[in-house]
Amino acid sequence: MSSEPTTPAAAAAAPVATSGGATQLTTRKTPLRDRIPVVSQLRQSVGLQRFMLVAGLVILTVFVLVAVFAPWIAPYGWAQRSVDGVKFGTQQPPNPMNIWGTTVGGFDVFSRTIWGAQTAILAILCAILFSIFLGIAIGLLSGYFGGWLDRIFVVIADAIYSFPSLLLAIVISIVISGGRSTLWSGILSAAIAITVVFVPQYFRVIRADVVRIKAEPFVESARVIGVPTRRILTRHVLRNSLRSIPVIVTLNASEALLTLAGLGFLGFGIDATAAAEWGYDLNRSVADASSGIWWTSIPPGVAIVLVV
Repeated sequence: MSSEPTTPAAAAAAPVATSGGATQLTTRKTPLRDRIPVVSQLRQSVGLQRFMLVAGLVILTVFVLVAVFAPWIAPYGWAQRSVDGVKFGTQQPPNPMNIWGTTVGGFDVFSRTIWGAQTAILAILCAILFSIFLGIAIGLLSGYFGGWLDRIFVVIADAIYSFPSLLLAIVISIVISGGRSTLWSGILSAAIAITVVFVPQYFRVIRADVVRIKAEPFVESARVIGVPTRRILTRHVLRNSLRSIPVIVTLNASEALLTLAGLGFLGFGIDATAAAEWGYDLNRSVADASSGIWWTSIPPGVAIVLVV
């Protein structure tokens, strides 16, 4: 018999009659495909819900593939203005050399849209990783140990909600890079701002689950038999507190992209020659819209809408 209590797992107990007439419980594990969040939801969804889920998965897959294979998909570099000594020209309509036209700065619109996906996914990944690790760690400790530490973290989390995320991102961008960023400083400023704003959400969700789970019998049993606190936190409590995290990760990802685009649109983002960024391209195309030049604003705008 194991010396350590087991946590609730994805298993079901079914009664089986033995040869002597007694009833014995046997454990029947749930198939792996039904335990994977996206796959299980896809199998359970119907009608419009399934269509929306499949459409979202397709858009996400295309976005990730474009970001990963951007060097091979984009015909030119993000700051390239000529090829073989021939300049692209400014605000040129779609043509065989520039299939989506050129911007007011003489950049190829198609290439900058493709390279912008790579910048966006880097910002999203940094923001998610920072927020998850910090928010889960603080929520786990605060909810399990409670006391004055818990009260301090709760007050700080409530106070952070009063800060507008975009305003905080602008301040952090100015502090980090003086308002004009290279690739990594721009991504980090957006990621840090999103981390500060979204950590309270991870903290609250994890803390609420931890407070509930630490009172469960299997956790009390683990304490009684002397299981180390670190093992209780990681194996018993944390594993059963992560069910709501995928929803928050989705919101965090979209907010990271919107903040990065907002910084670029307001002029506090990444320099055009440092990396391609959709918000900056939208800012440069504002004046083009009134002149009937549609090809400089639609690609980056549609890209932001689809990914968010």
